[in-house]
Amino acid sequence: MTMDDARGRRIVVRHRLPGRGPSGGPALNDVVGRLVELTTDEAVVERRDGSTARVPLADVVTWKQVPERPVRRRPAASFSPDELARITSRGWPAIVSEPLGEWDLRASEGFTGRACSVAAVGDPGLPFDEALAAVDAFYARHGLPSMAQVVIGSQEDRAFTGAGWTISNGTRPGAIVQVSDLDGSHVADPAVRIEPHLDDPWLAMYGRVEGLEDAARRVLEGPSAVGFASLGHPTVAIGRVVVTGEWAGVAAVEVAPERRREGLARRIVTSMLAWAVEHGADKAYLQTMRDNDAALALYAPFGFVDHHEYRYLTPPEANTLTP
Repeated sequence: MTMDDARGRRIVVRHRLPGRGPSGGPALNDVVGRLVELTTDEAVVERRDGSTARVPLADVVTWKQVPERPVRRRPAASFSPDELARITSRGWPAIVSEPLGEWDLRASEGFTGRACSVAAVGDPGLPFDEALAAVDAFYARHGLPSMAQVVIGSQEDRAFTGAGWTISNGTRPGAIVQVSDLDGSHVADPAVRIEPHLDDPWLAMYGRVEGLEDAARRVLEGPSAVGFASLGHPTVAIGRVVVTGEWAGVAAVEVAPERRREGLARRIVTSMLAWAVEHGADKAYLQTMRDNDAALALYAPFGFVDHHEYRYLTPPEANTLTP
């Protein structure tokens, strides 16, 4: 098997690093993950947490395929809020993303808070007041209000509120994150279509994109493994599923008002989770509102349980976006 044949498979790549190793020979490193891209110059490997490593082909010493599903896996609930916050960001990637230390500055022309706020997780690499100034400067450059997404109760949450930032007054000032371990028992509904690109009926049912259609498409279609689920002709139910590493993200489940209470949302979610397992996921997350009883009731039978909550904070008198 050539490396080109291994696209989409899990591999381990041993490659050279600059400098010398402990024994005096070349420094070496192993990267394990799914080969998601191969160019004439580099291999792009997606790790189990969804992060990627770009390995120059000139530095590759050896590689081989490894089993698709390791015998031991880490339960979804064992991940920290900081870890999961980074994972969920990869599943909803901003059009513009710039690191600020461990923070992620995100801008997407105004489409959703998740893609237009700084993911404040970890160390920004600057004193906090300087980090706030960098945040303000970034959003000023992109014509957007400054906004931070923080895990409720985290040190970042306390730091921002201590600096005078307040809860966003947007219609959705935050969300609860739920997680579930996937056991491969879900069976796709043959009537549910899952495509790699969204179509106009899907986008129309999703809503919340008036005037931002292009930005919405770029964000929603951004990941390399993403599926847009649709049911019916014309479309009466939709959903979005994304796989980054071992994680699947479930979102955008909508049902036409006149077709609710028929089990259509359950069919969409079941099919998306089956698709996720086929694409290498063994755990899943979703984000919804604490007071959305219908959504919580939909997801509970699939094993989703509370993990953490996040909220959006803005400087005094700032305008806000809906998540």
